[in-house]
Amino acid sequence: MNEYQHMSFMQLAYEQAEIAYSQGEVPIGAVIVKNNEVIASAYNQTEHHQNPIGHAEILAIERAATILQTRRLTDCTLYVTLEPCAMCAGAIVLSRIPIVYFASKDAKAGAVHSLYELLNDTRLNHQCKIHAGLMHEECSTLLSMFFKQLREGHIAKTHQHRQNREE
Repeated sequence: MNEYQHMSFMQLAYEQAEIAYSQGEVPIGAVIVKNNEVIASAYNQTEHHQNPIGHAEILAIERAATILQTRRLTDCTLYVTLEPCAMCAGAIVLSRIPIVYFASKDAKAGAVHSLYELLNDTRLNHQCKIHAGLMHEECSTLLSMFFKQLREGHIAKTHQHRQNREE
């Protein structure tokens, strides 16, 4: 694949992050590609479902495994707008995704470069090729805007909206 193709797939992950943003979710999006075709895409849904494992990567991996009818995504590439956390990195290892592109590092929870290097840990039975920084500025800006608006009270969490409707 050429740089343009990688950029277009990361753009699709970014569009998933924008959907998350519009729904009051932390704006992270993920896309899984096989043979230059999008197999699955997802965005964070932890607030909407009140489920701590509703991360974009996990949801995309589940969808790709269902569509391909296999738990091993050995011929796939993952594009994600933020460095995966330990949970997501574990799912990447278990699903055997060989190549991961992520846009922005996560200094507080990143398990690919920032805090841990799980995807390159030779003690595990699978390692990945990692590409960091593709669309870093756009994805980082979206995250910063989200958290700024959240702190200022301009974004209400999905579960708060649900509680207000029930009252």
